[in-house]
Amino acid sequence: MNSISLPYGKETVSVDIEEGHLAGVLRSGIHEYRPDKDGVALVRESLEHPIGSPRLRELAAGKRKITVIASDHTRPVPSRAIMPQMLAEIRAGNPSAEITILVATGLHRTTTREEIAAKFGDDIASKERIVVHDCDDTANLVNIGTLPSGGELIINRLAAEADLLVAEGFIEPHFFAGFSGGRKSVLPGVASRATVMYNHNSGFIAHPRARTGVLDGNPIHEDMLFAARAAKLAFVVNVVIDAAHEPIFSVAGDCEAAHKAGREFLLSKCMADAIPADIAVTTNGGYPLDQNIYQAVKGMTAAEATVRQGGVIVMFAKSADGHGGAGFHRTFRDEPDLERMMRTFLSRRPEETVVDQWQSQILARVLLKARVVYVSDCDDQIVRDLHMIPAHGAAEAMEIAKSLVGKPDWKAVVIPDGVSVIVRENEVRA
Repeated sequence: MNSISLPYGKETVSVDIEEGHLAGVLRSGIHEYRPDKDGVALVRESLEHPIGSPRLRELAAGKRKITVIASDHTRPVPSRAIMPQMLAEIRAGNPSAEITILVATGLHRTTTREEIAAKFGDDIASKERIVVHDCDDTANLVNIGTLPSGGELIINRLAAEADLLVAEGFIEPHFFAGFSGGRKSVLPGVASRATVMYNHNSGFIAHPRARTGVLDGNPIHEDMLFAARAAKLAFVVNVVIDAAHEPIFSVAGDCEAAHKAGREFLLSKCMADAIPADIAVTTNGGYPLDQNIYQAVKGMTAAEATVRQGGVIVMFAKSADGHGGAGFHRTFRDEPDLERMMRTFLSRRPEETVVDQWQSQILARVLLKARVVYVSDCDDQIVRDLHMIPAHGAAEAMEIAKSLVGKPDWKAVVIPDGVSVIVRENEVRA
């Protein structure tokens, strides 16, 4: 028996695959990589040696209003290792700077004060000016141009009107933007709802280059990079993290050049060739990325890239917060026909994109390839509403999967962390 540990919420579970049935395990080498410095030292070193940019302290000199974009509660960015050093570096060059930390929620719910304190630490949470972005707060949104796709580029006023705009973040594979980090701090991070929805339109989501690990020719990425440049995002600190969400690599500097260096490191560690299998077992990397079903679609796309047509995906995601998006849930609950659902998405013009359509479109694409057994703490009816089969443990899930496959010589592939690995199905370019 092969027993493989999987992250689930803040804990782990084990899935058992019988001898002769395990086709392979697709792991990211990120989790085995051991840097020669701790996370704080890695960030410090990157700040001291920025890529394609002067040091942050030099950029801060003479600037009055400085905005630092930070990730929100849904992203495991180790801000306690990054933010204090960024603030210290800014003040080393400009002690009197008016600094605002702008929490980039994108279209997510607001970040609570408790989450801010947990993210940054009590000292920063109590002493710094921290503003949480609201994509619907029109009084604090500014139009700064037109995206290559034709959509209006509307972003938070604190970002648009800063004398210096910088950001923290992390780099991981992203299921339609190619990679997280870098330019994503602006779009979708601090953009308006209309801008994000235009960028996430059905034609772009369906584009063959809008896939994990692909930037070259990816129209979603091209809009995002344009937005970062238009907003004058001058400097980023981006890290690559391990399974414990600790930094193992850090880059700082120009948002494109530094991000490219981080991507190249990531690609050297997280590529895995697809192994065709009847059953693909995957996760969303545990907490905080598996808090709801909406986010767990990301991990499913890793399994999508390796499971056979008509096969079964077993997805482990605790999902204590439920579906994660009312529109996302309603779309599947109210439409039993996935083919018709997909036709509806593809018929919409970019300006007609509705909330959560992109996530729904990708889940529908996954479900049109494979049935999904969903292991979670979520209400069973919600899972069924989303056209998936609920399960509450590894043994139960595997028995369901095997019965659905219906053949004695079934093969399974396991992806312990579906958001940290790039399954090589498409061409990947950093």
